[in-house]
Formats: sequence, C-alpha cells, structure tokens
Amino acid sequence: MKNIAKSCCCALAAMAALCGVAVATPVDGMMPVETGFGWKDGWVAEWKSDVPGLDVRDTSARVRDGLVKVIRRWTWNGKEPLEKVTLSVRYRVKGDPKQLKPFMPGILMYGNPSNKGRTDGRVPVFAGEKGEFAIFEEHRLPMPFALLENANGGEFAAIHTLPSPIRGAVREDLWWSVGVEVADGGTDIVMLSGPIGYNRRRSVAKARQGMAMKYDETYVTLRPGQVVEKTFWIQTGKATHDSFGFEQAMDVSLDLFKPYRTDCYEPFERIFRVKRDYAMTRWMDERGASGFNMYDCGNGMTDVYERTHRRREIVLGWCGCAATCGYALPVLDIDKGDWAKAQKSLDFISDTFGATVRSSDGLFCVRYNMGTGKTSEGDPVSCGQALNCVVKAIRFAEKSGGRLNPAKWRTFAEKALDAIAASILKPDWQEPKSTNAGFLVAPLVAGSEIFGKKEQLAAAKKLAAVFERRYFGYEGVYWGGTLDAKCEDKEGAYAAFQGYAALLRNAVAVKDAAAERRYARLAQHAMNMMLTYTMVWDATYPPGRLSDHAFKSTGWTVVSAQNQHLDAFGVLTTPEIWRMGEYLKDDRLMKLAAVMYRSCFQLTDASGSLGEQIQHTNFGQRGDMSDVYRLRGGYAERWTVFWLTAHFLNAAAEFKEMGVCP
Repeated sequence: MKNIAKSCCCALAAMAALCGVAVATPVDGMMPVETGFGWKDGWVAEWKSDVPGLDVRDTSARVRDGLVKVIRRWTWNGKEPLEKVTLSVRYRVKGDPKQLKPFMPGILMYGNPSNKGRTDGRVPVFAGEKGEFAIFEEHRLPMPFALLENANGGEFAAIHTLPSPIRGAVREDLWWSVGVEVADGGTDIVMLSGPIGYNRRRSVAKARQGMAMKYDETYVTLRPGQVVEKTFWIQTGKATHDSFGFEQAMDVSLDLFKPYRTDCYEPFERIFRVKRDYAMTRWMDERGASGFNMYDCGNGMTDVYERTHRRREIVLGWCGCAATCGYALPVLDIDKGDWAKAQKSLDFISDTFGATVRSSDGLFCVRYNMGTGKTSEGDPVSCGQALNCVVKAIRFAEKSGGRLNPAKWRTFAEKALDAIAASILKPDWQEPKSTNAGFLVAPLVAGSEIFGKKEQLAAAKKLAAVFERRYFGYEGVYWGGTLDAKCEDKEGAYAAFQGYAALLRNAVAVKDAAAERRYARLAQHAMNMMLTYTMVWDATYPPGRLSDHAFKSTGWTVVSAQNQHLDAFGVLTTPEIWRMGEYLKDDRLMKLAAVMYRSCFQLTDASGSLGEQIQHTNFGQRGDMSDVYRLRGGYAERWTVFWLTAHFLNAAAEFKEMGVCP
C-alpha cells in the first residue's frame, strides 16, 4: 500500500468539497468511480464517471499491515430523483485472469474447478475467460468476502464487505452484490447496488438445486439529499504453503465479525437433553428389531411429507444416523434406560448389517425396513459415519466397567474395516471420485488402534493421500461429500478434515513428528475450507418464518455450491474444531465451535423437533418457486430426518468425553 501524506489527503478533500468531484481512494488497485444508468437487456445500460450533482467520496484508514478499511459515500444533491441508478466499487487485481483464482465462501471456491465447463446454472463456475463474471447477493455469503488469488505467485487481494440492503430499490429486499469480473489486464473484485449474475448470464439468481431464475431490474432510485454509504475492507497479501489466501482471508473475517456471542442461545446441557428426549420419540422395538426411526411417525401430517412419515426405517449414516445413539446415550447418561436401548440398538445393527458386509470392499447395507425386514445397500458416506459411531461406542464400552457388552459391535466393525482396508490396499484399487470415501478414514484409524491392525492404518493413510494430492492446492476443492450434491461441498471438506484429524491424533500418540506436521497442516486446511461455509454474521430477513423467530444466522452453515441454503450439519463438526483450537492454541476456534453448536438449536420447537433447509438467500428446494423475489426467509420445518437430532447428541457425547461444556 502506498502511504499518502496527510497534507495531500487534506488538500484532496478540500478540493473535492469545493469542486464537487469524486475523490479516488488512496489504495492501490482501486478503480475510478463509475455510476451505472438505465437498464437494457437485463443489465446496466451505460456507465458514467462524472455525474453532476452526485458527490462520491472515500475515506480510508489502515487497520493493520495488508488491511485497509474504506467507506464510500454517495450523496445525491440534485432536486429531482435520480432513477435507474447502479452504484459500484471496483478493485482490479492485475495478472493473467486464468491464474487469478476467485474464492467466494460457500459459492465459488477457486472457481469451482470440479464443475469446469458446466454452465447450466446448477453450480457457479469461473475459469477466468474473457467475458466471465460471477456476482452474487451479499446475504448469500457466510463469510462476506470475495478474493482473487494468483495460482502462480501466491499474491492475493480480497474485499470484505459489511453486508447491507440498499435503499430506494425497485425490488423488495434488494441487497448489495459482490463478485468478480474479468477485465483488461486482470480481474476485478466488484460491488454493485443490486445486479447479479453468473455463468455468463446477467440478472439471474442461483435459486434452485439445478437451475438459475431470472432476477431482473435491480437498480435503485436516489432521492434528493439521499446518502448511501458502503463499508468494506481491502486485504492484500501473499499465499504460502502454510497459509493459502483463502485461509488468511478467513482469519480476517473472523477478526472483523467476531462471531463468538453465546449468551443469546440455549445452554449446552439443555440442548442435548431436549434432543435426547426427542430421540426417544423415534425409538422402535418390535419383532426382534430395535433402533431409531429415520422418520417422524404418528404426527398426523397430511402434507407433501406424508409419504415419508408413513415409513419406519432404521437407517445408518447420513440422514438416518441410527448408530449414533448407541454411542451417545451411555456417554450422556441421562436416564438409566438409555444404556439398555444403546445396547439393543447396536446389537441389532451389528447382527443385521454386519451380515451384509461385502468381502470385496467392506461396504454394507444401511437401511432396514421395519415392515418388510428387507435391507438395502449403502455407500461410503453412510458406512463410514456408522462405523465411526460404532468404534467410538466400543472404546467407551470397554471403559464402562461392564455396563455394556461390545462383543457384537467388535465383530461387525472388525469385519467391515478389515474388508475396507484390504480393498484399498489392493494394487488395482480404483481411487474414489469424490471425498465421500473420506468418511472411512477416521474409523480405519480407530480400528487400527482398537484391533491392532496395521493394515487398517495403512489403508487410512493411502486414502487420505488421495485427497491430499487432489485438494491441497487450486485445481480441486473437496468435492462431493454428500449424496445429493455433485459439487464443491462443505460435507466433503469435513470428510477430509475428520480423517486428517484422526491421523493427526494417531501421529501424536505414537510420537511420529513428521506425520504430525503433515496431518496437522492438512487437517487445518480442510477445516478452514469447511469453516468458510460458516455464517459469521446475522443476516436480516423479510417478513416471514425466520424473522418471526428472530433467527440469528451466525453459526449455521451453507450446504454447498449447489445447495445454497443453511443447515445444522456443522453441529457434528464442532468437537473436531474445538480439538484443533486446542492443538493450534487458537481460542477463536473453540469459541466458534460453541456458537455453532448452540446457535443451530434455535428453530427447535417445543417437542424437540428441528427442520432444515434454512432459506437465508434467494434459494429453495421445494414449495412455491414461482417468485424468486420471495424465497428468502423460510425453512422446511417438517423435514425432520433423524440426523437433525443425532448430530447434537453425537457432538455432545464427544464434548462430554473431552470434559468440555461449550
């Protein structure tokens, strides 16, 4: 940053006051002020650099090295309204646009390279080609910054914004937008007073899982005497192997927004007790089958979810998480009957699903229908998550003084992990296409410690090495961890983080310093990528369900680049985040983990039920999709699959074993 003498700044300000002209911010890279006028073919009709009567002024202050705070103020001094106006901020990063990788949390991770070439609207993409742009509503950003990082030299620049709606908009609930756009000699980070678009389509919003919807006429009218201010911060720096640009920007975002307040949420102990009580409404024990139903039966609902509420199924992993209570209930120790239910649940799971383990790859069935007694095949996500709960239950049982008998659990886990390890260690093993197999790493590591199997640890390391090679850089970003999204994905980042964290703990335990350094860095990278999906600010909402609840978005997490809504999945990740905070001696992580756990309880009703798909932005998955301008502010209250309860219990049990009360 160039240092501008105080006298020079005063002279410029005095000149501006006398002449009524715009003053450029004394920050390298900031482009001259331009104002858009008119609207044609879904975009600004023309840009002007000099508008008589429109006073534009910037003030800036150095916050610390590499970070400058800027406030831009527009004042309309005309006597009549100034109509169809677009205000703007533009910061240019010089270099080859194809090497300048954009990062917008939750939306566009280094251009979303896994979806290269796809322009159908399902996922935003950006390759730095001429004419490309990617500009989105500020309320869509969990950490509100847009970054450009040079994949060759590591230099990066980011603009952090203070998100806000814009007054005078022709559209209801219009917010500022932020993004990137290819320019001559580089790429611009831009902020506009409303216009959005991506994948070479102007005035469209990422509004559904597989498509964009028209979001047109996003200009404003300035009234006489009206003042508009926009606050933002410009960050510059250089990426290194130890800290990529997105990680440094994440650090600044945490420091700017300080999302650590917990006194406005329910206390930790009440949360897991309420969730435990609700879990008991899903308990089924009949005809030799025992476990927790994925679906909510007997509530009399007759709406679009009725077909699921008639189902009675014990489902492992992902949405069902039926193995969770076998671990969590004894650890939490709320009711004497919980231990017996945990024993019966895991015994049934071990007998029923253990019999389906495939010798070829160790995967097994994950769904049991209580009516038909039939099982159906599983996948790496669900098998890995289930096995992780089983091995945690085994460890706890073996120190419970005989109150639990893990014999059947051990047989099931060892059989599955042996086969998984054997499959991965084969010379002709086919590498997984996505990170969903990352959920197998943690149980493999734990299994190697419980059963003394070196092959299981070797398989865990071989699998983790695939994700290290593929995702520790710019050409891939933790892709496809969930079952309904083929894209850059929060759950995919967590799959890698969970695995690396398990390998890190193993390395510390065996005092392997080289392995500790390696997995500490990988775990930190995957965690940071995952954390960029976490809301660090409280968005405001139009009249509707979320505003009725005084909903606070801080601590909730965006699902993926494809599924642009919030959910409570981040609760599951909080114990690992806490442990990394202790390991890295960064108390921000521990405070953030506490907020994530407690904030995500907000929408729980009096019965303990919690829905999902929080529509913090112009995105929906079901319901009335006819009006894109009215999608914000709702949520799927009646989609209450068991993971929404199980993750709270799982994390609470881990915290209790850690001796932590977040």
